[in-house]
Amino acid sequence: MLRLITDFDGPVMDVSERYYRVYRYCLERLSTPDGPPLRVLSKAEFWDCKRAQVPEREIGQLSGLDEARSLEFARLRRETVHTLPYLVHDGPVPGAVAALERAQALGWDLVVMTMRRVRELDDAFNRHDLGRFFPAAGRYCLADDYVKTRDVEDKPKLMARAIGELSPAAATWMVGDTEADIAAARAGGIPIISVLSGIRNRDRLAAHQPDAIVDNLDAAIDFILARRAVAGGLPQTVSSPVQPLQSSVG
Repeated sequence: MLRLITDFDGPVMDVSERYYRVYRYCLERLSTPDGPPLRVLSKAEFWDCKRAQVPEREIGQLSGLDEARSLEFARLRRETVHTLPYLVHDGPVPGAVAALERAQALGWDLVVMTMRRVRELDDAFNRHDLGRFFPAAGRYCLADDYVKTRDVEDKPKLMARAIGELSPAAATWMVGDTEADIAAARAGGIPIISVLSGIRNRDRLAAHQPDAIVDNLDAAIDFILARRAVAGGLPQTVSSPVQPLQSSVG
C-alpha cells in the first residue's frame, strides 16, 4: 500500500479568492475620505505578491497605505483571513477532485494534513463532499482552541503525530505547497512534492529544495507513479492517521 499525505489548501483547495476578498475588505476598512486614493491591486497582482511571499505590510503600502495603516492592514488581515465567513469562498483546485478519485482508485491510502482547525476542515469537507477521500483516522488538523505558533513549527508536530499513529505503508509521499509542508516531510523522513497550485511560486519553493516541483496534485500522482516505475518500488516508510493537535492552553 502506498500512502499519500496531502496538504489541503493549495493541493486540494484554491484559496486565492478568499485571500483576495480579505485584501479588498481590509483596504476598505482602512481607507479614509480625506486620504490619498488607494491603488487596489488586481487579483492577479495580489496573488503574485502572495506567492512571492511579499509581507502583508508591503502589500498594504503597494496599495497606497502609509506605514501606520499598512501595519494595521497586516493585523486586520491576520484576524480575518481564516474566519468562516470568508472560508466559503474557497473551492477545489481545478482537477483536484479527479486527482483524489484517481489516487483512491489506485488503492492509495489518503491522509490530509492541514493547518486548518477542525471546524474549518469539517466545513470544507461538508461543503464540497471531500470527506469521502479521507477517513476520520486520516485527518490531521488543529484543535479549534489550539494556539498557533508558526506553520513551520506546528506542521512538523502534526507529522510527528502521524508517524506515531499510522499503520506501516510500503511507501509514503507528501504533497504540499509551502515551506511548512517541506519542513514537515523532512522531519518525518518522507519525500515531498511541492505543487504550484497554491500560495508559493516556483522560486520560493525551490529555495527549500523539495524532491520535486510540479503543477498540481494530478501531476504529483504522475510523478510518484513514474518514480515507482523506474525504481521498482520505494523503501518503506511509516506514517499514521491524525487527530487534531490539542490546545496548548491549560
